[in-house]
Amino acid sequence: MRKILIPTDFSVNAMNAINYAVSLFKYDVSEFFIMHAYQDLVYAYETSPSNNIVQNVAEATKKEAQKKLENTLEKIHSISPNPRHTYNMVLANNTLLDEAHKIVEKENIDIMVMGTKGETNKTKLTFGSHTLQVLKYVDCPVLAIPKNYIYTQPKRILFPTDYMIPYKRRELKLVCEMLSSFRSKIDVLYLSKTQTLSKRQEDNQNFLKEELCKNKLNFNVENSHDIVGSIYRYVKENKIDMLVMVNSKHTFSDNILFQSTIDELGLHLDIPFLALQNIERN
Repeated sequence: MRKILIPTDFSVNAMNAINYAVSLFKYDVSEFFIMHAYQDLVYAYETSPSNNIVQNVAEATKKEAQKKLENTLEKIHSISPNPRHTYNMVLANNTLLDEAHKIVEKENIDIMVMGTKGETNKTKLTFGSHTLQVLKYVDCPVLAIPKNYIYTQPKRILFPTDYMIPYKRRELKLVCEMLSSFRSKIDVLYLSKTQTLSKRQEDNQNFLKEELCKNKLNFNVENSHDIVGSIYRYVKENKIDMLVMVNSKHTFSDNILFQSTIDELGLHLDIPFLALQNIERN
């Protein structure tokens, strides 16, 4: 069974991410955790409130959020009455990041799906501050859905890499099974100054081939110093439906896909973005 965590702030963008997720996993027996973390709302004061005020606000916020969660669940069932799917509502007086960590660990979540921006994000960047935090620090794959993105079957996928990362089998299996239902084509793009692969890179490339074997793979090489520009250009020129990248927190110095790449992509990206977390999982 696939386990999917979806945070919501009840915004239009959050509902759009939910719609995308239920459509993406429509063929899979899946358990969804629809989560709302409301601690930031409780402490949204200009001055320090008393404990009694905080408690009253927390209770009122929880009550209102419970109704909104129930309404969200009704919308999901009306949009996608899928017998393969079950839903859990999670309401927590916690921060989004801390609650996501908690649920990912407790439920052994396979993937987290969320909108790129929430109700309070007013900047022109694609990724809001909460989304960037989750992309960088939550210990499971994170699929970010752009604002106003209309669901399209992921037929063409871009997977840029330098083949230096020892990919995680569980995460590649997720990508393989998630996309094989749509008979997707995965373009593996090697961004480098040279086309020659080291033994380590060859081993990692072969591992990719083995784990993504249910999909059609297309291996390309591009000599480029401009990582972000190359990715963005490839996405536009080849009508890519989803971008997949590895977010390697512990070995980024060995990897051309630095954290800043994710930040920079936020300026331009208008397709779903899947960040694989290169982290040991049980």
